[in-house]
Amino acid sequence: MEEGRVTVDGTTHDAGKPFMVIATQNPIEQAGTYRLPEAQLDRFLMKTSVGYPDEANTVDLLLNASVRDRATLVEPIITSATVAQMAELGDKVHVDAAIVRYVSQLAEESRRHPHVKLGLSVRGCLAYVRTAKVWALADGRDHLIPDDIKDLAVPVLCHRLLLDAEAQFNGVTVEQVISQLLDDVTPPSERVA
Repeated sequence: MEEGRVTVDGTTHDAGKPFMVIATQNPIEQAGTYRLPEAQLDRFLMKTSVGYPDEANTVDLLLNASVRDRATLVEPIITSATVAQMAELGDKVHVDAAIVRYVSQLAEESRRHPHVKLGLSVRGCLAYVRTAKVWALADGRDHLIPDDIKDLAVPVLCHRLLLDAEAQFNGVTVEQVISQLLDDVTPPSERVA
């Protein structure tokens, strides 16, 4: 992933820009699948859960059960050049030092949290800020606000914070720890711009 290349049958191909990996995991049946090492997990920008489709989409899927290869129905809605331009726009979003300190304090607290074995890394902090910049841009703003950081806490942090065995045994979830971190670390004033 770091090199932006893929190798298929011994032949290496450049992946082009922008390069991204979207991976899926089915944690129900783990035969033949293994958890990624912490260093590799940290390279993924965020983790989301798709869940089940709602009733309308389920009915639509069932009515169209004869379609075997749904991937052939997917059409591009944006070019890779446009995605790269959007990333450049995200780079221009203003981040006040108070917001950066807030992210840094969340990272420090995650490393000290009694249930956390591995807290938020510097790589994770960079991903957090970059994601928040694009989030703000998508919301029509040219600057971050503390709510951007709060809104993205679970998807950006949940795969980066590793709980210790005792916490896991006691049923503590990463989401609970993230919620506690957000409660314990005071965000900067909303007037930050």
